[in-house]
Amino acid sequence: MLKENVYANIGICDEVFDFGERILKSLEERFKNIDETAEVNQIKVISAMQKNRVDAACFNESTGYGYDDVGRDTLERVYADCFNCEDALVRPQITCGTHALALALSANLRPGDELLSPVGRPYDTLEGVIGIRPTVGSLAEYGVTYRQVDLLPDGGFDWEGIKNAINEKTRVVTIQRSKGYQTRKTFSVEEIAEIISFVKKIKPEVICMVDNCYGEFVERVEPSDFGADMIVGSLIKNLGGGLAPSGGYICGTCECVERCGYRLTAPGLGKEVGTNMGMMRQFYQGLFMAPTVVAGALKGAIFAANIYERLGFRVVPNGCESRHDIIQAVEFGTAEGLRAFCEGIQAAAPVDSYVTPVPGDMPGYDSQVIMAAGAFVQGSSIELSADGPLREPYAAYFQGGITWYHAKLGILKSVQSLVDKGIVSVDVMK
Repeated sequence: MLKENVYANIGICDEVFDFGERILKSLEERFKNIDETAEVNQIKVISAMQKNRVDAACFNESTGYGYDDVGRDTLERVYADCFNCEDALVRPQITCGTHALALALSANLRPGDELLSPVGRPYDTLEGVIGIRPTVGSLAEYGVTYRQVDLLPDGGFDWEGIKNAINEKTRVVTIQRSKGYQTRKTFSVEEIAEIISFVKKIKPEVICMVDNCYGEFVERVEPSDFGADMIVGSLIKNLGGGLAPSGGYICGTCECVERCGYRLTAPGLGKEVGTNMGMMRQFYQGLFMAPTVVAGALKGAIFAANIYERLGFRVVPNGCESRHDIIQAVEFGTAEGLRAFCEGIQAAAPVDSYVTPVPGDMPGYDSQVIMAAGAFVQGSSIELSADGPLREPYAAYFQGGITWYHAKLGILKSVQSLVDKGIVSVDVMK
């Protein structure tokens, strides 16, 4: 433990600092386990890079069509090996996680097919992609139907409901690993493997896609190790390591990834074209850094869970549960609490620390959203950030922190913000 409050000069009072240090002392064993997982994943990444003979030429910029782009093609082989898949599509032209998911779905669904979610409602922005919320260009406009099976009241899977929902039209099953703007639990890789196995026994030819956002490198295995036909995510989350300025990935079977390549560019062109936009070094180095960066973010999430649980707020996951993504939900019950939390996170940022986050309308969301992020890469949620919709239960979703120390500062600043606004009393910290 630190012997003095080194955070005092940036506004953390002694009571908040001491409270945080006591919580931190109780987490030493959990943090050790996180570091061990990071070590396993670090070796996995290095092994994939060595196997594919990554060299300085892989960092060169390509232009125009990007024909014979050695760095791009090698990176995709690295990703495929890293995630135990046949092939991968890793491109700067994929703008975000929602884009990657929309690409994977639209590439592998045809008019008359049905998409099934066996884990309930998808993330808000996917509602427009699917057509649950009428949107121009949605899958529904192209004749793709959608069905979902809600989770049971205890958060478990409705096995009988899933079995009954699979029919002759079911083409793709989509499994969202992380919680999104919900306060359900995040699914472990083991639980996802169970769903995939169950679905494949009923209909072997169905495509199982996993929205892997926020979950990469949190565990020592990935859904693709257990039969997922596609795993999909964003490079400005876990796998970019805070260095990737854009991009997304799809790893999976050759057939699924090939379709995605044709959808991203054009039929007949596929993965053969696409300039790397000079981002190859950041993509490689970001992946190299990702296991350590994810470990720091995960420590921050566990620290936040224990801090806010002790302060009397409902947190998901709770302070003791096993972790399967980097997101920590904290329910404040009031808009004032959510605002104060986000203001504290913003005040801890290295960029735009002086601004005050306010709720606003965001594309793809049906509620106003408040977002706190002073990031080097706009919208990067592997960097220290928090957001939440202005609706019940007024939950903040905290994630990121390229370093553990920044994540720690962000949590302490958020607590200080709640104290300064009279929402939390320092008396409860004794």
